[in-house]
Amino acid sequence: MAGREVLRAEGVDVWVPEGARLLQGIDWTVNAGEHWALIGPNGAGKSTLLALAGANRHPSKGIVRILGETMGETSVWALRERIGAVNPALPQYDWFTVEDIVLTGATGTVQPQWERYGEPERQRAAGLLALLGCAELKEREIATCSQGERQRVRIARALMSDPPLLLLDEPATGLDLPAREALIVALSELSVAKPELATVIVSHHLEELPPTTTHALLLRGGRIVASGPADYTLTSAHVSACFGFDVRVHREDGRWAARAAASWRSHDGLRRPV
Repeated sequence: MAGREVLRAEGVDVWVPEGARLLQGIDWTVNAGEHWALIGPNGAGKSTLLALAGANRHPSKGIVRILGETMGETSVWALRERIGAVNPALPQYDWFTVEDIVLTGATGTVQPQWERYGEPERQRAAGLLALLGCAELKEREIATCSQGERQRVRIARALMSDPPLLLLDEPATGLDLPAREALIVALSELSVAKPELATVIVSHHLEELPPTTTHALLLRGGRIVASGPADYTLTSAHVSACFGFDVRVHREDGRWAARAAASWRSHDGLRRPV
């Protein structure tokens, strides 16, 4: 049911042995049916926060609850099987078909386990490929697919176990404009087809966010700059504070865009032209 808590971080800090703090004072809740954008400059702590959300890292301080389980009090291996993570390194050989790749998501394995893939699994794989606009790729060898096609195949694979939480780390990186737009359409249709699915997308660029984005969390220096409904959070003032220079944000046809002001002053006080 939409509104059910999927992820919660309370008073979370993360530091490394050398003493550097990667995250500080993070309070964040993701509910079923919400679609979050995790935005910030390089070094902001986005990857660290996503690692916590994916049960791939423990907090140094504070509490992280994922799908009703508390980190440090549960098996992370079992928990990870319930989280959909889009891995840029697909398990593959060049001769694997797209269907082969997606089927491995049912078992979370690198190699296909053919004896465990029956007609229900194959039908599910076909349905996910159709949902993500890749139905015609089913029999294609993965080596012949474009980067954009492979990214949508990765998402289909991550959804094979029907996870309640899907994590995407910069899914549009390296895609050309048509491939990026196809990915955004696929993510938008996914939110309609799976209304209870919660998603978190890490990005540097507002232009890469689907119009179905409901919430955003802005990070800078390991701290939250702003967090909440997207229309409240993705403003010129908040995004400027997040990236440390003056930005103008606007939204058209449900899509966000950001650009530097004609003349802007960075937060170190130095004026720099665009």
